[in-house]
Amino acid sequence: MRFGVLGPLVVWGDEGETITVPETKVRALLADLLAHEGGPVSVDRLLHDLWGDGPPGRPAGALQAKVSQLRRVLGRDRVVRQPPGYRLRLDDDEVDAVRFRALVAQARPLQDPRARAALLSEALDLWRGIPYADFADEEFVRGAAQRLVEQRLAVAEERAEARLAAGDHSLVAGELAGLVAQHPLRERLRGVQMRALYLAGRQSEALASYEDLRSRLAEELGVDPGPELGALHRAVLGQDPVLAPARTAPGAPGNGHSVPGTLLRSPAREPVRPGRHQPTAPPTPTPAPPPGSPPPSGVHPNLPVQLTPLVGRGQALAELSRLLGDRTAGDGDRPRWRRKDPPGVGGGGRGGGPRRDGRAARQVGGRPT
Repeated sequence: MRFGVLGPLVVWGDEGETITVPETKVRALLADLLAHEGGPVSVDRLLHDLWGDGPPGRPAGALQAKVSQLRRVLGRDRVVRQPPGYRLRLDDDEVDAVRFRALVAQARPLQDPRARAALLSEALDLWRGIPYADFADEEFVRGAAQRLVEQRLAVAEERAEARLAAGDHSLVAGELAGLVAQHPLRERLRGVQMRALYLAGRQSEALASYEDLRSRLAEELGVDPGPELGALHRAVLGQDPVLAPARTAPGAPGNGHSVPGTLLRSPAREPVRPGRHQPTAPPTPTPAPPPGSPPPSGVHPNLPVQLTPLVGRGQALAELSRLLGDRTAGDGDRPRWRRKDPPGVGGGGRGGGPRRDGRAARQVGGRPT
């Protein structure tokens, strides 16, 4: 006999046939006992869970009647009287939730990401819907149902990480879209989705997913994403090589645990941004020349730094070269000449004329006027 709680409550026989459990309160009694996973449940607790604040006239007799009905369906040895109440005798893996956890525990130590993903998929395939769906609003199963939902999400994230390690980037990116929409504030889930999108060549969508989470957290909780997700965001923004998948030989088992580590838990390198100081090796010092030694050939320390090219200056430089050539070609008498600025060239002592043009002086032999 097997019991299903990963969805509507169901009981299967040894041949896989469905066994009907009649009456709502008998089914509620079974759900209550299953939620305690074979542990004893007190009579007072069972009375409160089944009838709330309006117990029947003879509470103990009414509960005993429901227990007898459940025993007729499951067998007398299944519902055991144990002070202070009753418990359900269960063998290994008879409950699908126990089977689910066993498969997950079996998958986690595996190094081959594809084998690990296969076992995790087998565990997730046991789910048929909301845990204890028939009694989802009842307090006596709420805690157990919430734990199972959290375990299912964690396993779905682990499976996605394993499939990323196996190289199924595009498939994972598509499959996680619906899960992220249902649970938009789960940072680990967002991290897996961001990495899958990035590895599938969809960097802009990965950044958009982070921005959506950041805005939701700020609006709903007044907080920012955690440092691990922030590091992943910076790595995606800077196209950090640490995000690249590890390459292994075909058929060789990969270290699946390395992928989740680089996904969120490994600090990503800070991307280089303009104006931000980056640590570099100290420059090699240049030895200073001896005192009094002449400057190197072609260097004029009294001239300004060479200007960048300016459209329309060629004619002015040619004119300047001609005038300086005429000045040095005479018999020593200083020629009388007047500087003329062609149209469009600044002059008048504002720094645009030939007197302060270091480049022109270099072109005519290094003799400034």
